[in-house]
Amino acid sequence: MATVILVVAVRLIPREARTERQVGGFDLTGAGILTIAMLVLVFAIVRAPDVAPEGTTGALASGIVLLGVFVAVERSSAAPLLRLGILGSAALVRANASAMLLLGSFVGFQFIVVLYLQELRGWSEIETGLALAVIGIDSILAPTLTPKLVERFGTPRVIVGGFVFLAVAYAAFLPLGEDWAYATMLPALLAIGVGFALTYGPLTIAATEGVDGREQGLASGILTMSFQFGAAIGLAIVTAVVVAADGPPLAGFRAGLIVPPAAAVLGVLLLATGARRRRPVTAPAREPVGVR
Repeated sequence: MATVILVVAVRLIPREARTERQVGGFDLTGAGILTIAMLVLVFAIVRAPDVAPEGTTGALASGIVLLGVFVAVERSSAAPLLRLGILGSAALVRANASAMLLLGSFVGFQFIVVLYLQELRGWSEIETGLALAVIGIDSILAPTLTPKLVERFGTPRVIVGGFVFLAVAYAAFLPLGEDWAYATMLPALLAIGVGFALTYGPLTIAATEGVDGREQGLASGILTMSFQFGAAIGLAIVTAVVVAADGPPLAGFRAGLIVPPAAAVLGVLLLATGARRRRPVTAPAREPVGVR
């Protein structure tokens, strides 16, 4: 599907004149190094239960070194993938860290619940999908209720409220039983949908609010990367915890279920200081080539 979209886009999207910021081409080197760095970090966490501690440490160290190389490449690139100066905004960094916690906790939670319902309870894929479909209430609340709450209380407070919903809902699953009725799970699943509706959209606002118009695309791209990387890291951590836990499968599921509420609580703490008005993040009007 991606290939079809690419071909169609090349044929249908009109070409635009290259601006001064676009001169120099695409930063393939930076993109490649960053991708490899993220893959190494995720791989290190996933393989942690199966390899010696020194192996995990080495992989993590390699990922960190690659991130350092990425920073060096971006500083010297004439057309960097990421203008490092934009990361000088504490509000933008806070929003992206929160995005990683949001998707990491959400994807990790769903992974464990699916394993619980299908492997332990013997539910079919369709039954499992229908059971989790109630979380999709966020698609109704996000365009209707969330904008009104943002207008009334402000973006930071709505996001914090969403993380509180998620933390409580995830924590409700900690005493997971072998034969929980769906009615027992339903309130928490609905609360997760509400929490996601209060966090996902407003985080998009928080990550781009105050950013110079010329760098809105960059800020949006950073947020998208944070969502995706957070999901991968969250899933990797939950998987590692489940695999490392001793005892029957239910014990592993319960251990893994500690990760999502812990991540949500971190989100609350991280954003509790974000109620103050954000300072604009502006791009430099003229910047010497290679200086970032």
